[in-house]
Amino acid sequence: MRPWTAAPTPKRQKCDHWTPCPLNTYAYRLLSGGGRDKYAKICFEDELLIGEKTGNVGRGINIAIVDYLTGKVRATQYFNMVEGDNSGLMATFIQSAPPKSLLFMVTQDDGASGLKEDAKKVIEALGSKQIRNIKFRSSWVFLTAKGFELPADIQRENINHSDNARNRYSGWPAEIQIEGCIPKMPS
Repeated sequence: MRPWTAAPTPKRQKCDHWTPCPLNTYAYRLLSGGGRDKYAKICFEDELLIGEKTGNVGRGINIAIVDYLTGKVRATQYFNMVEGDNSGLMATFIQSAPPKSLLFMVTQDDGASGLKEDAKKVIEALGSKQIRNIKFRSSWVFLTAKGFELPADIQRENINHSDNARNRYSGWPAEIQIEGCIPKMPS
């Protein structure tokens, strides 16, 4: 009889992926908020760009802009879609992203109530198929590129609507995520 041995502890991968990204790729994970206490997160190359631990996550739509060529963060911001008129400010922020930028967007709480047509058009022009379907407290995540095309096999968007019959949290839908590896530009 062989002695019992514990399985080795799995090695932690960038952005908590189960398997490592191949060489010459960027690791990312986008996680929407869920319930009152599950905060949205944006991780890129194992750096938490937006989240509770960084103190820069807020109610509404949270956005991070990353320079695709260098992998450096250009800007992060959240836009409250419940209080104030922030839709136009968000559209301007998105449009200010320079070419060769990656844009990551996640909702926390409600990203739909104050979302106006101007911002929807800007996000739709970047390839969103779900921005017009976002509803009160929908969980939504979106990855896009400005000035270049991402590979077709990369999941770019996910949405989960609030449904009182199926909500994981009382009155709130479950968080959703997308993750993967983005090929770096050949040098």
